Amino acid sequence: MKLIIRPLFLLLCCAALLCAPAAHASQEPLSIVCTIFPAYDFARQLAGDTAQVTLLLPPGGDCHSYEPSPRDIIRIQEADLFLYGGGESDHWVEEILSSMGDDAPRAFRLTDCVTLLAEETTESMEAHHEEAEMDEHVWTSPKNAMRIVEDLSAALCEIAPENADAYGAALTGYLGELEALDAAFEETVAQGKRDLIVFGDRFPFRYFAHDYHLRYDAAFPGCSEDSEPSVRTVISLVETVRAEQVPVIFYIEFSSRKTADILAEETGAKELLFHSCHNVSSEELEAGATYLTLMWNNVSALKEALS
Repeated sequence: MKLIIRPLFLLLCCAALLCAPAAHASQEPLSIVCTIFPAYDFARQLAGDTAQVTLLLPPGGDCHSYEPSPRDIIRIQEADLFLYGGGESDHWVEEILSSMGDDAPRAFRLTDCVTLLAEETTESMEAHHEEAEMDEHVWTSPKNAMRIVEDLSAALCEIAPENADAYGAALTGYLGELEALDAAFEETVAQGKRDLIVFGDRFPFRYFAHDYHLRYDAAFPGCSEDSEPSVRTVISLVETVRAEQVPVIFYIEFSSRKTADILAEETGAKELLFHSCHNVSSEELEAGATYLTLMWNNVSALKEALS
């Protein structure tokens, strides 16, 4: 009997030893859930293969009108890290996180990483003064993006310290790319013949204009829900484009381009896309669009606008 039991015991011990390291080595990837594309792209650039990153906002969707589905809420609750912008568009987030109590995931809010600017309303644009409402589009400036990814890397290191070296290396490489992008925008502005940009559209670029010392004029402030600019606004924009010989009228992604078309027709200016990166289309996502690729396209568009 001993001759039978001893080999069986040794076999079971070997099986246990073989299984234990495998379980430790194959740790499940982190679950990171994001509301908007910039957060999603920053997370996947830093976390790499150590995390499964999910974007809640569907391709082509508008974050300002997004409402989470029951499945989305479950994804958020089961996440190791939940990333969101932190502005008016995320009016639903705080309530949902609060309702989860101790089951709420660790939350990371982009607006906590930077110095906030006031968002302008139509009235404040026309009166040239600021309102107290906070502008949530912090990622539109690469300078802010660098601050955000630094804080995000620190959060990832706290959640998964065993991957700290990988996160540190990813951060170093990604910061280098963001610094190159920032330098390209700085050079473009420095070499430009003008410092004014005109949008025949909404204007979610307050941080961008502030950080690169650009003047701006737009048909709508921020991400206004207005669909038609006032006649006064259109006339003012036409006069500005003509007076300052502005060569480009910008529009943003998923725009009807109606106002931009009118301004271009009236002034002869060229229409170009300036991407806010808040979301991408299915085609852009499938083509591998990233924050960097979209913003480098903006560099080219800005060069033309300031020439």
